[in-house]
Amino acid sequence: MTESAALQPAAPDPKPEQKDDLKSLPPAKPQARPESSPKGLGAAESAIGAPRDGPNRPEEKKANSFRKVFAYFLSAAPAKKRSVPRILLLVAMLIACIAAITIGYRLLFVKAKPKYVTAAIERGDVESTVVAAGVLQPLSYVDVGAQTSGLLKSLKVARGDRVEKGQLLAEIDPILAATALASAQAGHQDLTAQRNVKQALLTLAKLEKARNDKLLKAGEVSVEDRDITKSAYDAATSTVNSLAAQILVTKAAVDAAQADLGYTKIAAPIAGEVVSITTLEGQTINDKAQAPTILRIANLDTITVWAQVSEADIVSVKAGQDVYFTILGLNDRRWTGHVRQILPSPELINNVVFYDVLFDVPNPDRVLKIQMTAQVFVILAQAKNVLLIPIAAVGSAASNSAILVRVLKPNGAVESRAIKIGVKSEIMAEVTEGLQEKEQIILKEIKTKDKTKSSLGGQRAP
Repeated sequence: MTESAALQPAAPDPKPEQKDDLKSLPPAKPQARPESSPKGLGAAESAIGAPRDGPNRPEEKKANSFRKVFAYFLSAAPAKKRSVPRILLLVAMLIACIAAITIGYRLLFVKAKPKYVTAAIERGDVESTVVAAGVLQPLSYVDVGAQTSGLLKSLKVARGDRVEKGQLLAEIDPILAATALASAQAGHQDLTAQRNVKQALLTLAKLEKARNDKLLKAGEVSVEDRDITKSAYDAATSTVNSLAAQILVTKAAVDAAQADLGYTKIAAPIAGEVVSITTLEGQTINDKAQAPTILRIANLDTITVWAQVSEADIVSVKAGQDVYFTILGLNDRRWTGHVRQILPSPELINNVVFYDVLFDVPNPDRVLKIQMTAQVFVILAQAKNVLLIPIAAVGSAASNSAILVRVLKPNGAVESRAIKIGVKSEIMAEVTEGLQEKEQIILKEIKTKDKTKSSLGGQRAP
């Protein structure tokens, strides 16, 4: 059955008198549904305006395929027998095609609105600093050693003890020192006794010399006798003088031995805290081989920070500049001071030259300990309650220079504006001219990918 036959009106119902005759007739065989045939497809194609003849080109092949799809839905089945789902499917396909075309057009030809990463201009404090690593050391300390040899008999203090000046710290066995003192005293006494004997002989020689001098004048003795007595007097005098010198030597030995005996009791030279002990009780001390150190006393009321500043930054550091530091574990607390001294001798670490910058801070609560690591900040310049801009918008521009930035206005417009910056830190920079508080500065533009390009070769997709 053709499409024109399917569109013809149905025949009227038979008359009532003919119904009985119809019942007696054998049932009619169901008419087979006409299949899509070249003839039916031709009719459908003619309904949508497809040319039947013409060159068999690729473009016409694609068009014929598309027409055959529509011809299938418009095939020769009678209109009253077409199923509703097939019509709905056709409508859905048309809607999907229109939606796909619309989306593709937007993706390919509609330009997206640019997006920006911005930051607001706010007020705050900023400072320009030189950052360095430092080590904490006591302001003053003394290594207490032994000035005599012997066994360390007792140690009166422990690490961490606070001591006063003159307090007894340790005691060395005094036997050796006492023995040396006794020996020196004995030698001194012996020489003193010898000097007394020689002094008596000197007195006798002096008298004999004087008597012979008188007798020589009277002619009662010869010149030879007078010379003998004179020589004896001179020899006695020299002997007494020699013994006097030796007595001085023995007296010095006695004094040294007395001092060594006193050195067996070691007292604190300064007030402070015992920070280390290197010699323990029972160890033997030999002051002849080396200068033995028993313990160290440090004054921890004031701490000196030794900051190592690189040669590139040391030119900006001057004595008297404000400085502060933090320590690990207490990053929220700052200790402040002033640069006291810059040592002239550099230190080479991993082929990098560093200079030691020293400053002192009080330590009344003893929070700061020896050899702690400090992060030091030497303040070069600072500004408080000023307009701040992120350093990302400034780049490598120097302080007190003019630069050009982009400002995003509330209506979405972008304005290029010249500004002047002041103090710079590692994060923020001061704005002295050209911007107002709360204005939005463009840091960077977010660029969307071009979807008309192939992800493989970077060329436009066909």
